[in-house]
Amino acid sequence: MSNESAFILIGFPGLETAHVWIAFPLCLMYIIAILGNCTIMYIIKVEPSLHEPMYLFLAMLATIDILISSSTMPKILILLWFDVMEISFNGCLIQMFLIHSLSAMESTILLAMAFDRYVAICNPLRHSSILTNKRIALIGFLSVIRGALFFSPIPFLIQRLPFCHSKMLSHSFCVHQDVMKLACADTTPNIVYGLSAILFVMGIDSLLIFLSYVMILKTVCGLSRKESLKAFNTCISHISAVLIFYVPLIGLSVVHRFGERLSSTTYIVMGDIYLFVPPVLNPVVYGIKTGKIRNKILRLFY
Repeated sequence: MSNESAFILIGFPGLETAHVWIAFPLCLMYIIAILGNCTIMYIIKVEPSLHEPMYLFLAMLATIDILISSSTMPKILILLWFDVMEISFNGCLIQMFLIHSLSAMESTILLAMAFDRYVAICNPLRHSSILTNKRIALIGFLSVIRGALFFSPIPFLIQRLPFCHSKMLSHSFCVHQDVMKLACADTTPNIVYGLSAILFVMGIDSLLIFLSYVMILKTVCGLSRKESLKAFNTCISHISAVLIFYVPLIGLSVVHRFGERLSSTTYIVMGDIYLFVPPVLNPVVYGIKTGKIRNKILRLFY
């Protein structure tokens, strides 16, 4: 390794000769994610009828998806196309912070969207007075502060560790669980803080989202069949976004905590799904399932 302070990113072991071709579908996914999320943001911005809490939160979600994709995909494409496997120590710390903090922000916005659906269905008369534009902006600001606050200690916890053996990572990007395993020192503080941060952010968010839908189901069950279907249909896109985000997150966490005997391919696939699938699928799901956005997209292109 030419740089002793660098980590080595892994591509697709055993498929090195096909790296150039593997990069093309990943590049296509990146382009779809950027174009899809930018289209959602543009339509919400120019269409006054979409200046409602649900769509404003969706614009925040699209912004986060663009940032999280752009923090990793360019480096991965360089790795696959030009075989540049090194990432500097500081570059790895920055990428690690961006991935974890942006994921926390996305989790917060998903929780805010669940609260929006709860108020819209369970207390519709007060929806506009509870979720004002000022409060929506405040929620967006707090999501940024919360993500940065909980995950800014992570790079400092990594920085204190010595790395005296292998610096080959299990992914083509830097995440805390992966880098921490390469240290030749006690990583108990990293394990405790990393797990605590995940539980206090994603854990609490997922619990509150679940409770929101319990209350929504309780309210919907008291409506007529037609009204209940109409009300619950407004939640389908959000439920899909929640599953698209949390299922890969949980899967990747389980693989890192308990998957010592799993193949390197499992780590790579789970990591790529976690980072690249939500930014691609979120605009597709909302574009298809949300009537207002679907109609505006059709008008935009036709």
